[in-house]
Amino acid sequence: MFTGIVTALGTVRAISPLGTGADMRLTIGAPWPDVAAIPIGASIGCSGCCLTAVEIGTDWFAADASAETLGCTTLGGWQVGTRINLERSLRLGDELGGHLVSGHVDGVGEVRSIAPEHGSVRFTFRVPAGLARFIAVKGSVAVDGVSLTVNEVTDDTFGVNIIPHTAAVTSFGLLRPGDAVNLEIDMLARYVARLAEFR
Repeated sequence: MFTGIVTALGTVRAISPLGTGADMRLTIGAPWPDVAAIPIGASIGCSGCCLTAVEIGTDWFAADASAETLGCTTLGGWQVGTRINLERSLRLGDELGGHLVSGHVDGVGEVRSIAPEHGSVRFTFRVPAGLARFIAVKGSVAVDGVSLTVNEVTDDTFGVNIIPHTAAVTSFGLLRPGDAVNLEIDMLARYVARLAEFR
């Protein structure tokens, strides 16, 4: 479980195939000072996708991604040098600065537009058709693992405002129109919709 508050911007250092299938091992450089103390098996949010640390170095960790994960998220498009948002898993007693984020990506969206708006930047994203109904104005959404408040919604798009600090410490400062992003809808919206199916 995560909060959607990114604590580091990591870099993909290596991508290696696993076995004879399409699974991959990702080696990710992480600037945390205590990387070596991360236990094997720890969950780490990687641009919104919860991955398990299977190897640890002094300034890097490795995680395995299945073909399913690579095909259903942006991870399949990562290359050596790709910058990714990192967040360590939530511990009881930690500050919940964003919203509860599971690290289970619901779908891949697309950056439609980026435009300055006063002191921030308005990002507009296109959403897969099946997810659009879960996104509401002033609701929460995680984009590439970043907890954000939705400011506008149309049929298949939504907009958020990114302040300079967020752009500087996350991959938002690197996004361009046409880029793919991992989306996780608000957990509450998912359960409310499921309950409504039984009314």
